Amino acid sequence: MPRETPTIESSLADMPKRDWLRAIEAVAEEDGYFQSLGKRHFSAFIERETTLLVTFETYQGMHALSDKAQPLGWDMVRNHDWSHLCLASDGDTWFRAEEVYAYFDRLIDDGFFDEFDQVLFYGAGPCAYAAAAYSVASPGAAVVAIQPQATLNPRITDWDDRFTDMRILDFTSRYGYAPDMLDAAERVFVLYDPREKLDAMHAALFTRANVTKLRMPFMGDALQTDLLEIDQLDPLLQAAADGTLDAARFAALYRARRDYLPYLRNLSQAVNAQGRERLLEAVCANVSARMSAPRFARRLERIRARREAAVTKVATAAG
Repeated sequence: MPRETPTIESSLADMPKRDWLRAIEAVAEEDGYFQSLGKRHFSAFIERETTLLVTFETYQGMHALSDKAQPLGWDMVRNHDWSHLCLASDGDTWFRAEEVYAYFDRLIDDGFFDEFDQVLFYGAGPCAYAAAAYSVASPGAAVVAIQPQATLNPRITDWDDRFTDMRILDFTSRYGYAPDMLDAAERVFVLYDPREKLDAMHAALFTRANVTKLRMPFMGDALQTDLLEIDQLDPLLQAAADGTLDAARFAALYRARRDYLPYLRNLSQAVNAQGRERLLEAVCANVSARMSAPRFARRLERIRARREAAVTKVATAAG
């Protein structure tokens, strides 16, 4: 029985890598193209309307973050009829490859980005570095960079010991220092948790007049996953593309964290570590009143039991 031709609705999960690549290629070539960029990178373009989303993603990330093992940008194609250019890597490469440089050079020479009314570059972590670095190819674009690294050049970021094995990559040549590549962007949004020290230090290097820093305290070190789980990545990208994203708009979107247990656990642990029992009681009471959260309810009971025991002890001593 012949295998069905994959579409943008098809699940690509559980496919061997070779078959998965062929499926990505088949879907892209229906309305665009697929291009291999050396051994570890490829691009896949789907043409729809005049908003273009450029995402930088990894093979591993697509399988971890998408139930269908698809590029994240395909959701925006389905939901909003955006055009989408996916730059993908096998593993974290920071997209530092001559083939990728040459590819963006060709896009610039061909006036590719000029065909769209809005262009938005997006990525997280190493892919956020790439989104910022390659956004220079499309002056006037918007950029959403989640936990980006500015560079791995040890002369600048020798304090970041997370990726020491990748310092062999060249971050001093073309498209190299990500913050400098943002000068032509119209608006840039850098998302990070200020309590994650190394992420915050990289975010500081992105200080520019056209950069808005959006802080996500107590969320941790996997912000892209968190935004997906609270269903706010889609509206975040929409707002960034249409020019309505600012600190106030992000604050409204970020209110969804109040019903997100991983955030609430992180918050309560931080408050507990500070020894602020009254505030911890307020947090536990609030969460227990709004949602089913047995751990918070049990902690609230323990706090109140300790306080009642202390009051009883004082009363007994006074009597």
